[in-house]
Amino acid sequence: MQKRKSEHLQICLKNSVEVGTTGFENFHFIHNALPEIDFGKIDTSTEFLGKKLSAPILISSMTGSTAQGGIINRNLATATQSRKIAMAVGSQRIAIKNSLVTSVFQIRNIAPDILLFANLGAVQLNYGFGIKEYQKAIDMIKADALILHLNPLQEAIQPEGDTNFENLLPKIEKLVKELSVPVIVKEVGFGISEKVAQRLYSIGVRIIDVAGRGGTNWAIIESFRAQNNLGLVFKDWGIPTAEAIDQCHKIKGLKIIGSGGIRNGVEIAKAIALGSDLVGLALPFLEPANHSKEAVEEKINQLIRELKIAMFCSGVRNIEELKNIQLIQSKK
Repeated sequence: MQKRKSEHLQICLKNSVEVGTTGFENFHFIHNALPEIDFGKIDTSTEFLGKKLSAPILISSMTGSTAQGGIINRNLATATQSRKIAMAVGSQRIAIKNSLVTSVFQIRNIAPDILLFANLGAVQLNYGFGIKEYQKAIDMIKADALILHLNPLQEAIQPEGDTNFENLLPKIEKLVKELSVPVIVKEVGFGISEKVAQRLYSIGVRIIDVAGRGGTNWAIIESFRAQNNLGLVFKDWGIPTAEAIDQCHKIKGLKIIGSGGIRNGVEIAKAIALGSDLVGLALPFLEPANHSKEAVEEKINQLIRELKIAMFCSGVRNIEELKNIQLIQSKK
């Protein structure tokens, strides 16, 4: 498993793994030539799960279980603590099975105050994992919530994939009811539809990370590993991120994390305007985190600056106003 995670990192660092478009190109802000606000007073802060963030930005799950992954996690943690944004770790499955690698994920000593999410695959509920293992992932890093990721396409293409997704919904319901923190259900880059979100909402899930199409494509990554063409066959599969956000936003009471191919502050602003409460990015932080904590901070600062400019030129003072702004949708 560590070998596989290492291969994932190297493929993402050295190859083109982004496929398709997010759909954000079809949505546009109305430029406000007379915003009547002071740029210096624009407030990008928000609150999520009771914690104050300087901006609605989440560094999404990207790595774990290897020495290189540990360095990346520490650089990310240091920067998120400094800049007060949220962070999620990569899958902790290997650390549940092997306590020798838990230190790769344990970053609370570096980032005691950040909003931090644990991470395990939902399909492991059909491969021997239960409440004990998922609670262990939470306790391991003192997480504020657990990301439960759904990745059927990745598992189907991965040579070692776990592909039994039968009867997961009642098992997820049990997790939601019994775990000590909220459960966030997330795709890994192919989107969550309104119908699936509604099924999850009906069993108590209140936060969904849509993780739509248009960014890092795990079908392509697994094809690189397996040296087959399956990833190319499914390169256009999935729900574009903007569409997934728009669909899931229709469910009242559901908190949405918009992610999947978001690469700049304008797209962060669009994701918020379409209905996201938090916006996740992973790949844009991988190279900076592989370099230094200062490089990660620089990237965070850049994204916040871009977000503020988009807000300024749309005439909005804060994130709540941004949530209520109307975008123009291009005719298809």
